[in-house]
Amino acid sequence: MTVQPIRKNGLIIRHVPHEGIAGYRAPIEAAGYALDRIDVSDAGFGAVDLTEPDLLIMMGGPMGVYEGDTHPWIACQLRRLARRIDAGRPTLGVCFGAQMIAAAMGANVYPGPAKEVGFHSLSFVDLSSPLRHLAEVPVLHWHGDTFDLPADVELLASTAAYPHQAFRRGNNILALQFHGEMGFDPRFEEWLRQWPDAIVETGASVEGMRDQHSRFGPGAVDAGRAMIAEWLAGLS
Repeated sequence: MTVQPIRKNGLIIRHVPHEGIAGYRAPIEAAGYALDRIDVSDAGFGAVDLTEPDLLIMMGGPMGVYEGDTHPWIACQLRRLARRIDAGRPTLGVCFGAQMIAAAMGANVYPGPAKEVGFHSLSFVDLSSPLRHLAEVPVLHWHGDTFDLPADVELLASTAAYPHQAFRRGNNILALQFHGEMGFDPRFEEWLRQWPDAIVETGASVEGMRDQHSRFGPGAVDAGRAMIAEWLAGLS
C-alpha cells in the first residue's frame, strides 16, 4: 500500500486584490502546502486563528502599518501575528507583510526617505542565507515605508536607500521588503495603473517600468522561487 504524504496547510493573507503570492506559489505548493487565502476585508478575518496554519504568508499593500485609524484590522492582525511569532511558527512577510512582522516584534514602522520603485539589486550581509540566490539579480522594489530592525533578528539584505531590506529570526520567520515574487504576474499592470505617481516620483516612467519588468522579471522570479524553496526546506 502506498502511503500518501501528509499535506501541510498554508494561509495567504491578502491586503489588496492586486498583491497576491504570484511567483512564490510554485515553490510553496511543490513543498507540499495546500494553500488557502483570506482577504483582510472578509467578514470572518478577525476570527481566524493565525497560529493554526503550518505556514502563514502575508503579502503587500499600499497602506502603512501606522494607519490603524483608517484600517482597524491592522491592530487585530498585529496582535494575532505576535502570538504566532512568539510561538516560532513559520511565517513569510512580503513588503507590507514584512513591515507587519517588524511591528509585531515591537519595532517602529515609518515613512522612508523616498519612494524606492523599480528593479534593483540587493547587497547582502553574507551569502549563507536562502537570499544567496538573489546575488546580482535585480528584483522589484515598490515601497515608501521602512522599519527599525527588531531585537534578536538577523539582517540579511540592504539597498543604499533602505538598509533594512530583509531579516529573519531563526529558520522560521522571514521578512522581505522587496518583491522577489513579481516578474510574470499580469497584475503588474494594475500596479502601474494604481500608482503612477510613485513611479514619477523616482524619475522613472510607466513605459520604463514595463521595460524593466520585461528584462529583469523572469530572472527575478526564478531566483525568488529558488530562495523560497531553500527557506521552506530549512523550516524547523
